[in-house]
Amino acid sequence: MGRKILVVDDDVDYVAQLAAKLEAKGYEVLTADGVPAAREILAGQRPEVAVVDLMMANEDDGFRLCHHIKKVDATIPVILVTAVAGETGLDFDASTKEERSWIKADVVLDKPIRFEQLEREIHRLVHD
Repeated sequence: MGRKILVVDDDVDYVAQLAAKLEAKGYEVLTADGVPAAREILAGQRPEVAVVDLMMANEDDGFRLCHHIKKVDATIPVILVTAVAGETGLDFDASTKEERSWIKADVVLDKPIRFEQLEREIHRLVHD
């Protein structure tokens, strides 16, 4: 199998669709529907990249999980995906060192994301 990618989102349909597309590209996909399941996976496996939704059971679950991932292994790149900008008008990014220091994500993508955009970021994070 190819590189391992952890996908964490409470939208099971989104996870299934994304996992199918990633697997078709040769990735091994680990999926979790929330923070507890993701923590369990991280206790025994190290993905090359984590794709984490921001708002799951709690509004800050994605932030908390990003912090946990970086605490477990700071070398795991994290892509935070969120619909918060569209839903609330709040906009944030991870383009500066300061933003990445508190977000603990390497990239922030606004939902809906195009698969090609996500694939490009995954490739950049694991190959650059």
